Amino acid sequence: MRALCGAVIAAASLIGLGLSAIGIGIRYQTYGFVDANGQERWVPFHLLDTPLIVVVVLLICTLVIGLALAFIGLAYHHHRRHHEMFGSRGVGLSEPRQPLA
Repeated sequence: MRALCGAVIAAASLIGLGLSAIGIGIRYQTYGFVDANGQERWVPFHLLDTPLIVVVVLLICTLVIGLALAFIGLAYHHHRRHHEMFGSRGVGLSEPRQPLA
């Protein structure tokens, strides 16, 4: 369940990053990207509008947290399944094997 929750958080933050990229593109579409000499100009990240910077930084933090939660949750899931299969006391399998014939 932890891995699923982390994957949902990561997916939501990726969707949010895509929507914020569209928003930044719409906000700066009228920006002159070529100066008088024909050189390309870019808007540096630190010169974006403050709300856009806050949204992008928070979404990146949420993405990192979601991915970490997904990986840790998946590792914990595999760890528990390992102990469930081999027993937690090291005495062998947790379920007795039946002979084939």
